[in-house]
Amino acid sequence: MIQATDFKNAMSLLTSAVNVVTTAGTSGMHGFTASAVCSVTDTPPTLLVCMNQSSRSHMHFIENEILTVNVLGAQHEQISNAFASSKFTSDQRFKLGSWTTLETGSPVLKNALASFDCEIDQIQQIGTHSIFMCRVVAIQQSQQEQALVYFNRAYHQVGQLENA
Repeated sequence: MIQATDFKNAMSLLTSAVNVVTTAGTSGMHGFTASAVCSVTDTPPTLLVCMNQSSRSHMHFIENEILTVNVLGAQHEQISNAFASSKFTSDQRFKLGSWTTLETGSPVLKNALASFDCEIDQIQQIGTHSIFMCRVVAIQQSQQEQALVYFNRAYHQVGQLENA
């Protein structure tokens, strides 16, 4: 049997984009940092987002039934850390960065590499996590060319360097 620590150690070597996933609605405005996000299909445009059921904001995402995946740029490490930490309130997290909205009303980070505004179509529970199947209803992209990624338990920057 594979031990959880062995699985986590091996998964730390899978380079992942860093995202802040947000929601807003009757259950309030909330967000969390996630690397477990991926494309499912382009017809209809659909993303998969995994969230730990013990997360402080798990129920808020279920109640609001919407979310936005904000793909972070190289300069967003502080925002990623704030949304990952239990030391900050939701209000404190959203004071970092500049936010707007698209179709759903979920918070969109203005200078994210890309933001995928979604309606949650299906939720499946597997082990400790919920898998949200999300239909993309709007997209916003920036002109930035450097992404924030997570590899071997540390942040790294990838992409085009600006010409000096």
